[in-house]
Amino acid sequence: MKAIILSAGQGSRLGPLTQDRPKCLIDFHGRTLLDRQLDALAANGVGEAVVVTGFHDGLVEEAVAARSGGPRVRTVFNPFFKVADNTGSLYMARSELAGDCLVWNGDTLVSDGLMRRVLDNDRSGICVTVDRKDSYDEDDMKVVEAGGRLTAIGKRLEGGVNAESIGLLAFRGGGAERFRDAIEQAMRTPEGTTIWYLRVINQLAHSDEVWTLDISGEEWGEVDFPPDVEDARALTARWDSARKAAAA
Repeated sequence: MKAIILSAGQGSRLGPLTQDRPKCLIDFHGRTLLDRQLDALAANGVGEAVVVTGFHDGLVEEAVAARSGGPRVRTVFNPFFKVADNTGSLYMARSELAGDCLVWNGDTLVSDGLMRRVLDNDRSGICVTVDRKDSYDEDDMKVVEAGGRLTAIGKRLEGGVNAESIGLLAFRGGGAERFRDAIEQAMRTPEGTTIWYLRVINQLAHSDEVWTLDISGEEWGEVDFPPDVEDARALTARWDSARKAAAA
């Protein structure tokens, strides 16, 4: 299993925190967001990671070079990060979409246990990791699914929403290749540079099977706005305490 981590963006909604460094390098108790993502992969035996960079790519390169242990990491630079959404990042890394792999948003933290559930799931094809809650706001990546099959995904869905994507997808058994072909087709359309890759997933779901994995009860956090940073610091502090207690 290989992970592709999309870390090209600045994270401008975080204000001064990302003025001179990308979102993936925000510190959470001595470990950057990217470090914590790579640590979760290492804890679950994933030996290879591809990080798509953009804003202040040199800083990300330095951070990766300074790591010891964990998965082998290489980077792919997306020169269009200012004008293309994350579909553009996947287009730049499209050669990596082969075999068994993960695609992971660079602003999402997940617990080791959540990552273990994603890796233990042997569903072939394309599988979107989802969580559930009582209501969904305008910024949530909303999902409509039935019986484990995704029928729609997007921020502007209205009827039938019963889950949200957490920004972590798994591809097995030819799923990555199907997704790669769809990404290449999407980037050849007039709106290609303006769409999220999950819109491509939505289009695939209209003609083919796209599955969901419900991880309700597991801990994760998305870092988009300043309050999210404080929530993520509390979350990671709790994870660190639990690891120390387990090791004692």
